Amino acid sequence: MTDGMRTSASGMIAQQKRVDVIANNLANVNTTGFKRSRANFEDLLYETVQGPRTTAAQGIVGPMQIGHGVRLASITRIHGQGGPEVTGRPLDIAIEGEGFFQVEMPDGTLAYTRDGSFSLSDSGQLVTSGGNALVPDIVIPPDATAVTISETGAVSVTNGMDGSMIEVGRLELARFPNPTGLLALGGNLFGETVASGFAATGFPQEDGFGRVLQGTLETSNVEIVQEMTDMIAAQRAYEINARAIRAAEDMMQSINDLIR
Repeated sequence: MTDGMRTSASGMIAQQKRVDVIANNLANVNTTGFKRSRANFEDLLYETVQGPRTTAAQGIVGPMQIGHGVRLASITRIHGQGGPEVTGRPLDIAIEGEGFFQVEMPDGTLAYTRDGSFSLSDSGQLVTSGGNALVPDIVIPPDATAVTISETGAVSVTNGMDGSMIEVGRLELARFPNPTGLLALGGNLFGETVASGFAATGFPQEDGFGRVLQGTLETSNVEIVQEMTDMIAAQRAYEINARAIRAAEDMMQSINDLIR
């Protein structure tokens, strides 16, 4: 295999990875609170054919280098705001602005999510669709006839006995210095990492945190048209690299024919 074939092969592998990322974005276009990802690439090492030199005609001439392809450098998650979807369901909550809901994992650690499709456990506790309890705990009394959540996160219920309003808790949000450094855990959950920094907590509409909207869910921030455009570009780049491999193979065959 020639250097050109290896270089083109690296391009095909890179574009395949790009397609994989785009496919995952498109698969989650209807996933509540999903954040799209983007593949980032970097060039490989260069072979220096000739170093910098000085000529009488051109003066100082830069080095002559031949590249050896490309590789996947990173996959960045884009934490842009998704659109609001009004559901009218009292336990559906969207965050507009900065912040994540905090939930408890089975091992007692915390995870973070933008998916606000909550429901009640058998004990009246607010839990995610996956059964993870909201942190701090908010418990809805069994005799409550209605749940009201303000934009500042205050959770109140209507007493079924006398119709009075009782505040039973307040939503607390978390944010990170670098949310792109969060680790995706699956199930719409993220975990804290060294890259994300430590979580800072606070209440909605305080200290830069966003507001919460009851009866609303945040849709994914995937833009179908953009993803399809990127998919077409990746497919074309893949095909071009495949053609380059075939061209290099034809050249090798021509050389072999000449030798014979």
